[in-house]
Amino acid sequence: MRGRWWGLLLTAVIVFLLAYVGLTYLDRGNEPTISYTEFSRQVDAGNVDKIYSKGDAIQGELKSARDNPEGDGDYTRFKTQRPAFADDDLWRQLDTHDVTVTAQPVVRERGVLSNLLFSLIPIVFLLAVWIFVARRMGAGMGGAGGMLGRKAPPKPVELQPGKERTTFADVAGIDEVKGELDDVVDFLEHPDAYRRMGAKMPRGVLLAGSPGTGKTLLARAVAGEAGVPFFSASASEFIEMIVGVGASRVRELFAEARKVAPSIIFIDEIDTIGRMRGGGASVSGHDEREQTLNQILTEMDGFSGSEGVIVIAATNRADILDPALTRPGRFDRVVNVSPPDRGGREAILRIHTRGIPLAEDVDLTQVARTTPGMTGADLANLANEAALLAVKRKQDQVTGSDLSEALEKVQLGAERTLVMPEEDRRRTAYHESGHALLGMLQPGADPVRKITIVPRGRALGVTMSTPEVERYAHSEGYLRGRIIGALGGMAAEQVVYGVVTTGAENDLEQVSNIARAMVARWGMSERVGRLSALPSDPQQAYGLAAAPQTLDVIDAEMRRIVDECYEEAIRKLGDHRGQLNALAEALLENETLEEADAYRIAGITRLTKDDAQ
Repeated sequence: MRGRWWGLLLTAVIVFLLAYVGLTYLDRGNEPTISYTEFSRQVDAGNVDKIYSKGDAIQGELKSARDNPEGDGDYTRFKTQRPAFADDDLWRQLDTHDVTVTAQPVVRERGVLSNLLFSLIPIVFLLAVWIFVARRMGAGMGGAGGMLGRKAPPKPVELQPGKERTTFADVAGIDEVKGELDDVVDFLEHPDAYRRMGAKMPRGVLLAGSPGTGKTLLARAVAGEAGVPFFSASASEFIEMIVGVGASRVRELFAEARKVAPSIIFIDEIDTIGRMRGGGASVSGHDEREQTLNQILTEMDGFSGSEGVIVIAATNRADILDPALTRPGRFDRVVNVSPPDRGGREAILRIHTRGIPLAEDVDLTQVARTTPGMTGADLANLANEAALLAVKRKQDQVTGSDLSEALEKVQLGAERTLVMPEEDRRRTAYHESGHALLGMLQPGADPVRKITIVPRGRALGVTMSTPEVERYAHSEGYLRGRIIGALGGMAAEQVVYGVVTTGAENDLEQVSNIARAMVARWGMSERVGRLSALPSDPQQAYGLAAAPQTLDVIDAEMRRIVDECYEEAIRKLGDHRGQLNALAEALLENETLEEADAYRIAGITRLTKDDAQ
């Protein structure tokens, strides 16, 4: 606020000075200054009507205009200065020629008070405009000592005309989470039943999970099911450079929610203000973020069971929240919102395709099977991309081909119109065939769904492999199989051409991550032992996580695992060189091979069950 007032004061001073100078020095009239000789000449000629003298300064007015010998144009009013050494009889000459000597200036000038008043008019106008804009834009600081008006109090989220409330019918794929929130809905609908039993509902529910899993949608569904006012705010809205504004807004939000209780307060991305305290104090000793967090803790701790106000918050980083925020009595119920399983993905797809006309060949069950790890937001985007493709193709319905192409676009990027030399195109075909063939040969590997040498995103070609069933725990054999499959492209280039290219950059990153996790996190190395030597948090520095000797052992074990897998990849591709050539030639001819065609050309029968080693 101090900065705003300084800026306003500086602007006012500048406007005042400009107005004062303009009114004082530029608006005195346009009377010229003539020489005393010219003045004496006009007196002798009897052309002077009246004069006013103050000391040796003389103002006057002629009877008729005369040309100004010392300037442009003619003049009637004039100014001049009588020299101190002049020894003329001026009064006698003036009296002889009937010149009126007045007691008031011929050219009137404004006084200091008049100039001051006229100078204040722009300042008053500036203040009025600034106050009006500040009020309209909600710039009043309210509880922070603002003197230009208060910000409008928070209001519940209003429904748009013709739009229905979000309910649990609009949420799918996370049934276990909905069960956790059913208690909240029941409490909001029947608070008296809980009071009679002496039961108290959780004062806060924390929804934690990956981005796009539906945390905000769940909060809206709870409010829609209970039919209560829903206050929505982002944690970043509370943060201001002015100390105390965030805490003031928190008080207003909770006060408004209590007025219309039972109600729900939803705070999105609460980790913005809910991080552990003590690590980021400002120089002044007053951290606005910490003050805002303290106010939230105080408001939640002050709740009583009869108020009927429940706080729901969402975060992607529950591990960095302050312990005081997640203790019992505040956010005492933590609900983990995970990406949906195959059945959940199918249910989500059915919700997001309710308004999309689907062709008969669309199999949402198959689409759900080929989209492991995708969240609700990803699936909504997939359905929308398929609808956009259908519109571009001037179709009346969305077909299975549209969904398949939309999935490739979402996962791999849009197609690129890249003209490759024939040699690079053939090398890419062998590279992708190596990935695919090893994925088919390796027991327990994920089935190959599609092979293409059409450039997409940053890749010149892609081999898509997705698991037949959801995997929640991975064996060492499965992980080695993934490493072998990822090294298949480089191994194929080595077998066919005897050299490797830069096309395996992304494959090597994937291989390094898997091998490092096997050795340092999952206890799959005898030399490192059954230890978690490296953190799972990618933001923590790798070199500071363990002793240098341990890091050396981890690197050596990673090299051993990758070298063994690469040798096996070279051996298998050499033993099945004919199948590798067949896949590469088919890719050069067709550019894209679907699952059934790829297995048929390779002469391999795909197992319906995954047999992990």
